[in-house]
Amino acid sequence: MKSIYTSLLEKRAKKQKAFAVLLDPDKLDEASCKRMAKLGMENKIDYFFVGGSLLTDDSLARTIAIIKAESTIPVIIFPGSNTQICKEADAILLLSLISGRNADALIGQHVIAAPILKQSGLETLSTGYMLVDCGKPTTVSYISNTTPIPFDKPAIAACTAMAGEMLGLKLMYLDGGSGAANPVSADMIRMVRKSVEAPLIVGGGINTREKAYNSLMAGADLIVVGNGIEKTPGLLAEVSSIVQEVNELKIKN
Repeated sequence: MKSIYTSLLEKRAKKQKAFAVLLDPDKLDEASCKRMAKLGMENKIDYFFVGGSLLTDDSLARTIAIIKAESTIPVIIFPGSNTQICKEADAILLLSLISGRNADALIGQHVIAAPILKQSGLETLSTGYMLVDCGKPTTVSYISNTTPIPFDKPAIAACTAMAGEMLGLKLMYLDGGSGAANPVSADMIRMVRKSVEAPLIVGGGINTREKAYNSLMAGADLIVVGNGIEKTPGLLAEVSSIVQEVNELKIKN
């Protein structure tokens, strides 16, 4: 079976974009999980990201089990801590918070998680995670005790991404955080895209077709939508359609 990392590289080489839906297990019951799985299949999304900054029970494993039972869409853990590991998933983003200066978020929690991940058999996707100030304080910033990259400083994001890639990180992730007031700016996405070869993930504040389109055209290889879909279920179909339209445009050109 082709690895998720290989599929991302192949998509990037073909200039094809991807779409992931982020699920917060604490906000989903069994019925809503099944509904999201069905919507994901109907709208041909590429991945489910599952995780949260602060999970209050064992809902991670339950959510993954339901999604896997109800769909064939790959499930990738988007962990908020080193405890969010479930071998039933397909892969995990091993996030190094390179935008901050908290050693625990850069490497500390990874040391603790490493032996568990090794035994789990999960595909481990080393990811340079960059928080961006998009107009609203985020849970991630509070939990990690880090300061986001200023919204209007794309050069800082670009240099941070370059450093992460030079350190061997395979993916880059620009994130405005859950419920961001604004998406990451097109200028920042564009500058990061020009600075690294690694597949670029962008999330936070993408709650309209237009914002999804702008992120994709600026250089995002994979866009992530979560909180917006919780508030507006129809957004999933809208974003999926714009991803497909952009991919068709790229093929023609």
